[in-house]
Amino acid sequence: MNPPRATVRAVRMWYWQRLSAMLMTMFVFTHLALILYAMQGGLTAAEILQRTRGNALWGLFYGVFVVLVSLHGALGLRAILLEWTRLGPAACARAALAIGAVLLVLGLRAVWAVTLAGA
Repeated sequence: MNPPRATVRAVRMWYWQRLSAMLMTMFVFTHLALILYAMQGGLTAAEILQRTRGNALWGLFYGVFVVLVSLHGALGLRAILLEWTRLGPAACARAALAIGAVLLVLGLRAVWAVTLAGA
């Protein structure tokens, strides 16, 4: 006997949230290590922008990071809304998707501004 679709969907969402968390951990540690390394000599914001402008690798690194954060945040928000509100599953999913999309757009816009704008 197959489990109900809602159960399969919930397990998949749980899986993707855990996977995004594991991947984000690597990105967070890399990001923090880079900050500590770069700040040893005392960098200004202008100097940091000088290093990141036109660098496709930085854009790719932080672009993937933003996608992971948006996915993880939206899935977590959906779970919180389901647990704490009286909204139905579809309404929770729509709200979480909308907020995840806003996070994605704002995050990718910031990545573009720091790595590609003015390059």
